[in-house]
Formats: sequence, structure tokens, C-alpha cells
Amino acid sequence: MAVGETVQLAPRDPDPEETYRWHLKNAPVGSQLELPDDEDVVSFSPDAAGTYVLELDAPDGTHTLTVRVFSGELAPVGVGGGASGMSGMSGMSGSARPVGQSGGVSGSGSGAGSGGGKGGGRPRVQLHGSIEGDSLVVHADPQPHPDSDTDRDDIVVEFLVDDRDEVSQSAVTVDGWELRIPLSEVGNRVRVHGVAIADAYSVPDTVEFSREPMADGGSGDFRSDAAECDVATDGGEDIEVVSADADHLGVDRPNDPPEWSKDVTLYEIYVRGFVDEDEDETVFEALEQRLDYLEGLGVDCLWLTPVLQNDHAPHGYNITDFYDIAEDLGTREDYEAFVDAAHDHGMKVLFDLVLNHSARAHPFFQDAYKNPDSEYYDWYEWQENGEPGTYFDWEYIANFDYTNLEVRRHLLDAVDLWADIVDGFRCDMAWAVPNTFWQELHDRVKEKDPEFLLLDETIPYIADFHNGMFDMHFDTTLYFTMRQVGEGNQPAEAILDAVDQRAEVGFPPHASFMLYIENHDETRYVVECGDDAAMAAAGALFTLPGVPMLYGGQELGQRGRRDAIAWDHAREEIRDHYERLIEIRNETPALGYDGTYHRIDYGADTDRAVAFRRELNGDAYVCVLNFGEDAATVTLGDDVEVDSENLVTGEDTATADGLEVEHVAILPVN
Repeated sequence: MAVGETVQLAPRDPDPEETYRWHLKNAPVGSQLELPDDEDVVSFSPDAAGTYVLELDAPDGTHTLTVRVFSGELAPVGVGGGASGMSGMSGMSGSARPVGQSGGVSGSGSGAGSGGGKGGGRPRVQLHGSIEGDSLVVHADPQPHPDSDTDRDDIVVEFLVDDRDEVSQSAVTVDGWELRIPLSEVGNRVRVHGVAIADAYSVPDTVEFSREPMADGGSGDFRSDAAECDVATDGGEDIEVVSADADHLGVDRPNDPPEWSKDVTLYEIYVRGFVDEDEDETVFEALEQRLDYLEGLGVDCLWLTPVLQNDHAPHGYNITDFYDIAEDLGTREDYEAFVDAAHDHGMKVLFDLVLNHSARAHPFFQDAYKNPDSEYYDWYEWQENGEPGTYFDWEYIANFDYTNLEVRRHLLDAVDLWADIVDGFRCDMAWAVPNTFWQELHDRVKEKDPEFLLLDETIPYIADFHNGMFDMHFDTTLYFTMRQVGEGNQPAEAILDAVDQRAEVGFPPHASFMLYIENHDETRYVVECGDDAAMAAAGALFTLPGVPMLYGGQELGQRGRRDAIAWDHAREEIRDHYERLIEIRNETPALGYDGTYHRIDYGADTDRAVAFRRELNGDAYVCVLNFGEDAATVTLGDDVEVDSENLVTGEDTATADGLEVEHVAILPVN
């Protein structure tokens, strides 16, 4: 983190009946920082650059947290007070050229801005782990900001070994962008973090080495005869290295999204409206009856809007009981049966997790309101006028106070309950919850299931949320751009600028994004932008890099935002279009997570059309999107030759003037 940022520090897995106290053990010369000595949860706002060592006195002993703080000049533009700390160790840095800097790094900013104090923007970094001889080795692959004039070889990479892993600093060696630790110096687990430093500091990345349990309850030894590996240094394909003793040693990149999530088609179900009400069955039973339809469409993952007890608002986001299923939907047994049925259809299920607030109808809030003597009064934020803290003057919810350990305990226990049932969380209002809570939640669910998905709703998106918090992010920038393009307010090429912005704001290359053009909070795209733009936007979801998400009824031409689905009035041409796009993406790895994306030289007779290239392992495609009412004629540069048959329609796009595209074309490169 940097001077000027703030992070909330709290004990993990807290017992509200116990006392926890923070102390500042070491601080940089010139720091006047003091921590409160009577609070379980504190705000850490460093006032000088350097390395801080904090201690937490807890019932199970004293824990150490090392934080490397950069000068404010290295803070990304837009960083605010929500920075998130990361434990580490000082004294390890390197670059491709000799440098005189040292010191570990810890933390990240919450800002979405890309530039640093010098105006060059944030670099990016990936770490790759391997076993070479008798050492654990971490190779860093830093990349400068796309608009920076910084030479890649001038980027400094600082490493840190997690404070929770007992490794002596003297055993760690750094040479440029490489860190080594002798196998003899490590225990069952080693987590190495790294950050790139140029005009600003990057989003950190992490590699984890761990001994896997053996059948007899022991653990395997690290082998010293494992093969060496080649590591990509061009920011391209991720490398997973497996040692010769693969049964007992794991090398993992915990910031990569779960493998299953990389190429799914996600589908949001607004639970009170997706199915017809029937007195003879619960909503969950009715939803089960639609699984065959969704499987036929090609859907792989379902996101249901909140299913917990609430204040009867149809959207369900005002929770009154974080441990029980809403009575109007069914029972917990009904919900679990639905999840099981979805799994039988090859679909994952995401739980809509609401942690920023409760409903004002929640019994705890009802007891606390205007009652400072209530045992729940300190569970909530309060304004000076006695009303609860909230955002946007929302009148039916009240923000939780995360400095209260009872709040954290209550919500962590709810997380444990539902994480055992589902495959991931869609995290509502992620920006409003302390970053350190998300990091704890991340580690908590991943410890049980490394393939558990965490998807954040943050508007605008925040690059630092990929620092040990979330696997996948709402691509809010692309969403808003697609709306502007669909309405004719921006040229179609603007969607490529939106994709490029991911790197410009500092998202690492392994970050995953959910692509969408509508959801339960937004007007239907077809209503706002028209049929032609909607067909092109559908093509964008399945050809641009990211995970496509459909909102229930989108594929049917549904016009009402939260109305009951008009199943009997489905527009077959739209459904067929989506079904074909899903099919092509499933059959074409170049369009998926691992496929690269490139701009290309092209010409068009309208600014409503755009073309770009996707490629993987020599298999390349030119994708053309036309948001206009009339067919667009597109010409490609001399360096690209394509098969003119459109994979989407099966029609030949070739004309005397170029390639004629009505809405979407996917053309194999010869």
C-alpha cells in the first residue's frame, strides 16, 4: 500500500467473547503513527514510506503482520481509503537490472485509476512457481503499463513470503525477478507474494507451494530431483509447474479463476418471475422443471438472485435472516434439491451473497433502532440524526459496522453454511465491504474448495479486488460502453477501448471478467437499443474475452426488466441466435479464456461496425460486430485472409466491395 491509503485490520475467525489488541512493533524513521490500544479492529493509515511490523495479541498467541508502504507518488491514480493489506516479509526485491532498492511489499489500493504519480500508469505482474533442484523457485513476469515509456527491464519486482509461513528471511535469495528458497527451510506451506514497481505499484500476485496430505495422514517431502521448467516471460500463457513428486507437492496460483469458470455461459435467474407460480409446487421445484431448457440452451452456471428470508421486496436483497431460505420460495431442503438437480444437468450454482447490510426489518435492527442499550446497537453504522448508515438514501436497509466482531462472526458463519452447498458466490455491493473481510472470506472458502468461485459486483470495477479477494469481476466498463454504442452515442470501436481499459487500470492478465448487457437492475438492452444492436451485442458477449452472462429471458427477447418471463411469446430468431453463439464459443477455444485478443486493421462503411481477432495455438478468427440497422461492409488489411463463410449464419459474407455483415460474423483466418 502507499502513504495516503487506509486499510481496516481485524482478527481472522474472531471469537467475539475474547479480546484482541494491535501493536506497532516497528515503523519507518519519521513515522508518527500510533494505533489505538483498546480496539479489536483498527484502521491502519501509514504516514511514512517503508516497512511496518504490526503485532496482534490474540487468545491463541501473538501474530505478526509485515506491511511495506510506498510513497504516495507510487499510489495508482484514484486510490482511496479502502486499500487492503497483505501479510509479508521485508528485504526482498529485484529487477532485470541491478537496483539498490530493498523491502517487501504489502497491500494494494482500491482505486480503479491507472496512472501513478509520474503519470506512467500501473505495471502488471504474474508469478510462476517451480521446483528446481533442491529449491522452490518463483519467477516473476512483469509488464509495463500499456501507455508507459518504461522499459520492461527497468521494472522492479519485490517479493514477500507470507508472515503465516515460518521461513527465515536469511534463507530467501532474490536475483532480479527470481526468488529461491531451499526446500530444507520450508514447512508444509509457503506463499510467496510479488508486486511490480515502475511509475506506480501493481496489483500483487501470489504463488503457493504446499505438501499434500498422504493416505496415512502424513505429508510428502519436497523432492530435489524434480525437473526444471520453462516459464513464459511475455505476459502470455500461464504456466503450471508440477514436480516429479506430484502426489505430494502442489504448486498453485491462487489468483487464477477456478478452471471450470473460465469458459462457462452464466445465466442469471430472477427467482420471483422466472417461473409461473403453482400452488402444487415450490418455486425451487418449478425452477427444476426449467433445467432441461437451460441445458438445451447451453448454460453451464446459474446465478439466482437472493434466496434468503427478506422483507418481501421481490428482488430479495433486503435480508432478514442470513441462515434461512425465504418461505415463499421453499425450504432449505428444496433449495438443496434444486442445487443437486442443477449439478445433475452439468450446471454450477452461484449464491447471491449480501454482506454490506441487513434489512431494516431484520429483528436485530428492529431491536437496535433508537435503542443504544440494545445488544445489537453496535452492529450497525449510525448517522448523527439517529438514522442508520446507508448508501444512496436507500430506506429499507442498514449498513453493518465491520468494526464489530459479532457482525463479522455472524456473517462468517453464514458464509460457511452456504459455501458448503453451492459452487460460488456472486458478491453484492462488494465495494462497500472492507477489503480485508473479502480476503478472509476468500481464504476461508478456498481452503475447503480451491475451485469455489468468487464474483464481485463493483461499479466501477477495481483492479485491486484481484488481490486475494475475487476471481471474476463484473465488466462494468464494457457494459456501459455497449449501452452507448447500442444507442449510437459512440462508435462500435469503443468496445475495444473498453476491453483495453482492463490492462490500463492495472488488472493482471489472469483476471477474469463477466460480460453482460443487462441484469435485474437495468432496462432490457433490446428495449433501450433496438433489435439490431441487441443482436450485435449478443455477439460481443460470446466473442470478446470474458465470461458471457445472460439475464433470464434475454435470449427470448424479453422486454420487462423484472416481469414474469413471457415464455409463450418468445422470439425464436433471438433464441436461435443465442443458442448458435453459445455453441460456437463452446466449440472454439480461441474465443475462450485462453484465447488472445488483438486489434486488427480494417475498414468499414459505417462506424457502427468493428472487427477484431481472437487466436489460440495458431487457430485464429476475425470477429465482426455490426450495431447498425443496415448491413455493414467491412474490408480487412492485406495481412489477414479469412474464409468468408460466417460461422454464425452459415452464409457467405463475400461481396465485390468486402465482407457484408448483418449483425455478427465469426470468420476463420486462413
